[in-house]
Amino acid sequence: MNPLSRRAALRLTAALACSPFARAAEAEDGFEFIAVNDLHFSDEKCAPFFQNVVARMRESAPKAVLALIAGDLADGGTPEQFAALRACLDRLGVPFFPVPGNHDYLMDDDRTAYDTAFPGRSNYVHSHGGWQFIGLDSTQGLAFDGTDISPATLAWCDENLPKLDPRAPTVAFTHFPLGPGTTYRPRNADALLTRLEKLNLRGTFSGHWHGLNEQHIHHADVVVSRCCARVRENRDGSPLKGWWVCRATPDGSLTRRFTALATAPETAR
Repeated sequence: MNPLSRRAALRLTAALACSPFARAAEAEDGFEFIAVNDLHFSDEKCAPFFQNVVARMRESAPKAVLALIAGDLADGGTPEQFAALRACLDRLGVPFFPVPGNHDYLMDDDRTAYDTAFPGRSNYVHSHGGWQFIGLDSTQGLAFDGTDISPATLAWCDENLPKLDPRAPTVAFTHFPLGPGTTYRPRNADALLTRLEKLNLRGTFSGHWHGLNEQHIHHADVVVSRCCARVRENRDGSPLKGWWVCRATPDGSLTRRFTALATAPETAR
């Protein structure tokens, strides 16, 4: 008997993942997803770096069903940077959901390349496995400090968050940090958190600072993470660059482990 071709094997794997048995197992056990931030794709030298990142992501979370990307996908907001990065991210084999960062602007008033590469990925909701994932634009053009979350984002929240299921476990992700006292936190971050806390918020993921900051507010882990970039370093002095592998379960629990590129995962939290 001839062995399955790679394409046939992928079709079989996809069919099994969509089977009633797989859906029943996910409903009982939950699902995994990846959260990463601050990729800063700059030039052609970044392509092999991110091809390796994506391969290691797949190894660290072979059952992940989606990925969240908390801003600064590009380093300079150019169409070429987004196109090259997207070609790398497509190798993940799962849907990925970005939000913009300040480096995803070409100029203060020009985010055309990001919006073209990732249409509709500014303020939006994605649902999976009974969980709600809310991507929010926390940027103010190119500004990196002393910023405010825009009236447009807050107005979107006022219009759309009341339409969501207040009982469903929820994750929000932004580029700018939301936790109190965090470096580079927007001046009006409390206005956004207050709106989110009306939901069953279980976690938030953010970046921008390039360092680890973990807080627990009500029932939610409010997390800022290290970068995963070739051309940028962490501001907290950590040499670790990587991503979170998260597990979301039907009872609303959210656990995560940080997987560092080319190093062993940290202890699960």
